[in-house]
Amino acid sequence: MINWGAFLTVAIASVIGAGAVVGLYALGLRLLSSAGHPVHVDPAEFTDAITVVTPEQAAKEAKRVRKARERSPYSAAQKRWMLAAARACFVLCALIGLYGLYLVIPAFHG
Repeated sequence: MINWGAFLTVAIASVIGAGAVVGLYALGLRLLSSAGHPVHVDPAEFTDAITVVTPEQAAKEAKRVRKARERSPYSAAQKRWMLAAARACFVLCALIGLYGLYLVIPAFHG
C-alpha cells in the first residue's frame, strides 16, 4: 500500500528544494554579473575540428564583456558586497546539494 501522505511530503519537499537551488543559483549569477564579473565561457573546441563559436564571435563576446565591466553603475564597495553575496549563493547551492546526498545515501546517517 502506498502512503500517499509521505509521497506528497516528498514531492513538495523536492519541488521546494529544486526551486531553492535554481533560485539561489540564478541570484548568484545576477549578483556576479552586477559585480562586474559577467559570465563568459570560452568557445569549446572538439577533436574533430568542430568549433562551437568562431574566433570572430569569441572576440566580439570578449569585447562585450569588457564593455559591461566598464559601464557598471556600482561603486567598488557595492561590487565587493555583490561578489561576496554571489559566492554565498553558490556555497548555499552546494550545501543544499550535499545535504540532499546525505539524505539519499544511508551510509552517511544510518
